[in-house]
Amino acid sequence: MSQTAPRIASDHLPRPFDPEAAERLVERFSERDAAARAFAASAEGVALLGALGGHSSYLADLAVREAPALMRLAERGPDEAFALSLDPLSRADPGAAREAVGVLLRQAKRQAALIAAAADIAGLWTLDQVTGALSAVAEQTIDFACNHLLLAAAARGELRIAAKSPAVGSGLILLGMGKLGGRELNYSSDVDLMVLYDPEAAAYHSDRAGASYVRLARDLVRLLEERTAEGYVFRTDLRLRPDPAATPLAVSLGAAITYYESMGQNWERAAMIKARPVAGDRALGEHFLREIRPFVWRRHLDFAAVADIHSIKRQIHAHKAAKGAGATIALAGHDVKLGRGGIREIEFTAQVLQLIWGGRDPGLRDPTTLGALAALAGAGRIDRRAAADLADAYVFLRNLEHRLQMVADRQTHRLPEDEPGLARIASFMGFASLPEFSAAFFGHLERVERHYGNFFETAPALSLPGGEVQGDLVFTGVEDDPGTAATLKRMGFADPASIAALIRAWHHGRPRATRSARARELLTELMPALLTAFARQSNPDQALVRFDRVLSRLPAGVQVLSLFRRNPALLERVASLLGAAPQLADHLAHNAAALDGLLAGSLSPAGADPSAVLPALVKDARHLEEALEAARRLATERKFEIDAAALEGQLDADTAGELRADLADSAISALLPRVAADFAERYGRVPGGALAVVAFGKLGGREMLPGSDLDLVLLYDHDEDASESIGGRKALAPSEYFIRLAPQVVGAITAPGAEGRLWEVDMRLRPSGNKGPVAIRLAALEQYHQDNAWTWERMALTRARPVAGPPALKRRINEVLRTAILKPGAAEVALADATAMRIRMLKELPPEGPWDVKAMPGGLIEVEFIAQALQLAHAPREPRILATTTRTALARLGQYGVLPPDEASALIAADRLWRTVIGLVRLTIGKSRDAALPAPAEAALLRAVAPLLDPPPVDLPALRAQMQAVAATVRTIFERRVGVLG
Repeated sequence: MSQTAPRIASDHLPRPFDPEAAERLVERFSERDAAARAFAASAEGVALLGALGGHSSYLADLAVREAPALMRLAERGPDEAFALSLDPLSRADPGAAREAVGVLLRQAKRQAALIAAAADIAGLWTLDQVTGALSAVAEQTIDFACNHLLLAAAARGELRIAAKSPAVGSGLILLGMGKLGGRELNYSSDVDLMVLYDPEAAAYHSDRAGASYVRLARDLVRLLEERTAEGYVFRTDLRLRPDPAATPLAVSLGAAITYYESMGQNWERAAMIKARPVAGDRALGEHFLREIRPFVWRRHLDFAAVADIHSIKRQIHAHKAAKGAGATIALAGHDVKLGRGGIREIEFTAQVLQLIWGGRDPGLRDPTTLGALAALAGAGRIDRRAAADLADAYVFLRNLEHRLQMVADRQTHRLPEDEPGLARIASFMGFASLPEFSAAFFGHLERVERHYGNFFETAPALSLPGGEVQGDLVFTGVEDDPGTAATLKRMGFADPASIAALIRAWHHGRPRATRSARARELLTELMPALLTAFARQSNPDQALVRFDRVLSRLPAGVQVLSLFRRNPALLERVASLLGAAPQLADHLAHNAAALDGLLAGSLSPAGADPSAVLPALVKDARHLEEALEAARRLATERKFEIDAAALEGQLDADTAGELRADLADSAISALLPRVAADFAERYGRVPGGALAVVAFGKLGGREMLPGSDLDLVLLYDHDEDASESIGGRKALAPSEYFIRLAPQVVGAITAPGAEGRLWEVDMRLRPSGNKGPVAIRLAALEQYHQDNAWTWERMALTRARPVAGPPALKRRINEVLRTAILKPGAAEVALADATAMRIRMLKELPPEGPWDVKAMPGGLIEVEFIAQALQLAHAPREPRILATTTRTALARLGQYGVLPPDEASALIAADRLWRTVIGLVRLTIGKSRDAALPAPAEAALLRAVAPLLDPPPVDLPALRAQMQAVAATVRTIFERRVGVLG
């Protein structure tokens, strides 16, 4: 026994279920030769042979036939023995005669199968190692067979290929699908393959290419499946190709891409999660998978896939019920793959969650079931306890599946019907008794069924709790139904005739979203819940009209209506938003995809921020425009989600501002290197050169409000001796290089796309204002602030922070910013200059209405001026007061003695109140000169400010009175600490 080889421990092996069969195997094995006799006489050999022969006649025959391979496993360990079983495939000539190739493939399969079984039964390999090994032997035998068949096609003059590397440039793609694709092959599995070809790649005559590749596919099936004295390699299944009833065995790339782009089904998307090239031209295969990635991983959350894929599962149950195999959980005859609580339910759960969320998060695209469950749990898309239960059950059931198949090398998934058969499997699984096995089996299946049922099989009831909707709701025909009009009137709709006409138009398929039969089906089911949700709004007619605008802009309705059907709480949220917030309603009407954001991720700071996956999405994009669309899509959804949560009181102004800033930071830092790389393809790179983005204002302070634009300055630097860019098609001087690159970065942020634009950008805080170059060299900024900067510009620096760029450049920028803020002499004029500037603003930019709490006396501007001016005035003496966030700066001013603690606390409270009011007003009414607010806006505002005021205001007059008191306090502190405003 090798020192590194894992020893086969007899206590890890199941005891022979059939002792006589075990003894016969020991005798047969001993007759091979002296080495086999010695092994069969050892304790290790007796235990291993007993476990094999005592449970499986197939493994017994295989052990005798491939005795040297089994002894190699015992001597060298399973890893080395397995590698040696496949080694002949790497050394043999694929151009050999067909018969010799067939023998070679079958021998490799036999030896590898024996080693995998023994390593599995002895506990030397985990499930992942077993399925990975079975997948590896399939992949290597298929690859060798393909190379052989390509050389044969070249010898017939059909294809032009390279003899040394037949697959490269051959135009042939073999995709492993299903368990082969996911490296999860079971012991006696078929291999699911898709054969594709590029007719332009290797065919002498394009009109003959299709026939050549179809022949190759047919020959491959025959070579792998044919049973000879040597056995067989693998049963193959080619039915996962596009439209298998109407297409040949090999499908051209163009036809496949067209099919998936126009007709692909949800179940095909699920299948493609695991697809990977296993033979042929692998680079071309990866190219194909990249091209159809948008089909598999949809832009928007895909809840329509849930019902669609679950329908497959219901069909399976219906089919099984007819045969009595797995329709309910049982022991005898239960189908561990397709039955209730089985492997397929675990796989479906993982795959559907991947389809829903994987388009937004590439980290969830793991092709393995266990890997997918772990990733989904890590991302918060499935409960960790549920994921652990499903993973444990998956390992148990896959091991059970392997034992069922090892008995006679049959692709079966059904437990035996008789008690002796069940007892054999229980023993093979290592259980001391059938009751012990039965308890473990039922425990796993019941947990799987419960989790699967919670996810798939719950749906909103068609009748509402408590009979809230009573009476007729009929919207067919062309005339109003009197009973329906009465029902709508009782529900609170002011104009039942108009509402009925609007809904009738939906049922008649006027909007594109309701033109399909399935969409109208869902609409009928939803109608009681939908009308009840909108009837609760203060103006239900107006809210429903806004919903009609949203519906009319949807390209299709099944997905969104399915989403509402599965998530009644979401329907309530949408109705509330449409009733309370015209700004968000308009956003929804123009960006129906923003509905996705209402279900996306956790909004708590401790939760997984969906914007964290933005860099991966941008990096994963095939080209720059796709990267921009990915960023716009996620940012649009995320901004809406944050705004909606802020309106509903789930987020306070501080958290919402931080989340909006995090989103902008993530987008800018992800896009900057992508835009720079795209620019470098044309113009190369400047030696030692780099560009950074510096945020000012609300983004710099991480206090962003709804609709905030981005105050940005772009800075660059490069080696002193750099004279031009190198490595591109055209060289540019360093200054010209960055002056051209900077607008590309700004354009990426501001350019409109299908999802709108990311943000508006304001660059007036750069030294040249809106004039001059967009990008400034860092040394020029440093010089400007040393010699020429105004106090208001230095005040702006207190909220500046680099948000994108190389770490070294960002560190240098921070040093320059700090030096400019602490410049000698600036402190002496800071307070007087800030006072003069505020006096001028009050004259030239007065508040635009009673809710303009930013510009009003004692409003947000004055709070921010206090923080910024006092930092400039006192930071040279006490630099620890510097902070980019206003409330943090105010807290430090209080902590280090610049402000009395009570004044610092009052200003922090005012800052939070003003930002809360501004945010809610922007979301509900936008800009208004009317002191009165619509009822939904008033309710939302009072709810938001209640935690901030003592006592909480009961109505708008009370709120206005408390706001005036806060503003007076701010004005008093301003005049006491900064300067008198007159």
